[in-house]
Parts: sequence; C-alpha cells; structure tokens
Amino acid sequence: MLELLISTEWLGAHLGDPQVVVVDTRWYLRGKRGIDEYRAGHLPGAVFLDVDTDLADPPGPGRPGRHPLPSHERFAAALARIGVRHGALVVGYDDEGGAVAARLWWLLRYFGLSVGRVLDGGLAAWKAEGRPLETADAARRPASRLALAPQPGLVVDKRRVVELLREPGTLLLDGRPADRFRGENETVDARPGHIPGAKSAFVGDNLVEPNGRFLAPAALVERFAALGANEAKTVVCYCGSGVKACHDILALTLAGRPDAVLYEGSWSEWAADSGLPAELG
Repeated sequence: MLELLISTEWLGAHLGDPQVVVVDTRWYLRGKRGIDEYRAGHLPGAVFLDVDTDLADPPGPGRPGRHPLPSHERFAAALARIGVRHGALVVGYDDEGGAVAARLWWLLRYFGLSVGRVLDGGLAAWKAEGRPLETADAARRPASRLALAPQPGLVVDKRRVVELLREPGTLLLDGRPADRFRGENETVDARPGHIPGAKSAFVGDNLVEPNGRFLAPAALVERFAALGANEAKTVVCYCGSGVKACHDILALTLAGRPDAVLYEGSWSEWAADSGLPAELG
C-alpha cells in the first residue's frame, strides 16, 4: 500500500506532468485561512481546494456534523475546476503530515476514484529539502466533470454507530488529540468527551514526528494491533467533524486494514445530540 504515499523526490521529478494534479488542502479550525497560507507560498503548480467549500457540504439543521460529505455535484465540480481528467493522479498535501490531505484521498476513494495520493511529509518535508515554492495562483485548464460513483459502504451514520456499539467486534477509533478525547480541552463542539468505548488514536501518532512522514508500515501494524484492530470485525474512525479521521483510515490502509469506515458526523454530531452518552477520561 506504499503507493498511496508520494515521496518528495518523485513529486519533484513530476511537477511538470499535466496528468499530476497537486492540491494544497491546508485548513485550520481558527486563527488563519488555508487560502491565505497557499498564497503566501505553495508547491509549484499546486491548486487549492478548501475543506469547507470543496471537500464538504455546508453544515446546518439535519446535516451530520460540521463537515458533511460533499454532494456528488459539489465534489465533481471541484475536481473539474482544478483540471482532474481521466488518467490523472491527484496528490494532496498540507502542513500537518497529511492530516487534512487524507480527506481528499478518502473522498476520491469514496466517489469511486483510485487516483488519490498523499505527499509523505507534506509541506514540511518539501521545505526542509530546500525545494521551491511559488505564490501565484496556479492556472489549470478546467476539465469535464468525471462520472462519480459513491461507495456507501465506506461511511456510517449516527444510527449505524449506535447499532455497531451493541455488536461484538466493533472498534471505534477517535483521531482527536488525547486531551480532547479525555474531555479536558473541548472548545469546539457541544460537549467534552468521547463516544463510550472508543479508543484514542490521535492522527499525529501515525507520523514519525509532528507534521512529518508516516511511520513505516510495520510500525503502523504494531500501533493498530495494540489498539485492537487485528481482532475487530468492524473498525470505525471518527474525529471532530470527519476530516482528520481520514488520516487514521489511510494509516490503517497502509497497515493492511483497508476496510475501516468513516463516521461522517463524528464527535460534532454525536456531542450535539443530548440523548447520546458521552464518556470522559
């Protein structure tokens, strides 16, 4: 599964390939905007996709959490705008070791496209090697909209999570930082804590160092075995809003467990439902 990760060396040698679409996915909860960081310096030729407007539908009453999955139409339009054609390879990156870029990888997979990759080490690795950046918005020729085929088996909703919690062999992995998992630092969602029975699987621990490259596959196998993935019948990944949980799904795939599913609404939906239990500690 190592082909899901793209090295800086490979990407540096293929930046001029029109069939390689490099996508900056930087996104932040608060304090700064991804588009501003993109315009301050990005990989040569990289285009920008926004989590809030391209990789998610707007939240609202009746919608699951802060980042509902984008509609077929929204995601197809985003891909067409940045020039993704048949045969293209889409390489996402960010400045968090792929924690946001994995959302793009997962969405491509969810919509039936096996063309998504993540730049291993992201922007930090690129800059550490002294590779160039540019500030001008990249101009790519728009493409026709691709035919997308959503794979509903890759995602679960709140009702299904409740059902799975009653079934033996279910493993819930929470990708948020450990302090938010324990309920010690909740400033984003309605309640502190986590889904009862879930295990803490902070996405940053999939990396060799903060914002760095992924652990080797053998190390990822060991990490998820310790969390119970080997024995689990069903593995469900969630985070605050279903964005960074995709990093755990990618890491599990690299570890040879490609069948983990995403809880779309994640903690932002669960915490907002006062009828559902929350666990602290």
